Amino acid sequence: MLNRFRVFMTGRNGTDTLNIFLFFSALGMQLISGITGWEVFSLLGTIALVLVLYRMFSRNLARRQEENYRFTQFLGGSQSRFSDWRARREQSKEYKFFTCPSCKNKLRVPRGKGKIQVTCPRCGERFNGHT
Repeated sequence: MLNRFRVFMTGRNGTDTLNIFLFFSALGMQLISGITGWEVFSLLGTIALVLVLYRMFSRNLARRQEENYRFTQFLGGSQSRFSDWRARREQSKEYKFFTCPSCKNKLRVPRGKGKIQVTCPRCGERFNGHT
């Protein structure tokens, strides 16, 4: 039986990051619908589950991989922004952070230096700051 399923799934998309996200979103919407009694969440959850099944059994691998790539790029961008924010927050007692007005590069300068001129290592732009 398991071998038949493997043969059936050959050439199909299967499970990826976007499918896992959609599946848990569908479960969450169904749970909200059960708690609140709002049928719109039940409908959205059902649509998400149908989309998960469609993507899982799809033979258009290039399209599904592109969708998953875009989703992971979006997700990765938000994760890196959060980790950058968390690192700056942890280092905020020892360092002052500046953003270069020219190239938007984030610069870290030790605190307690007073008024200083900061030079961006990426573009060479000079600007004044106070630590």
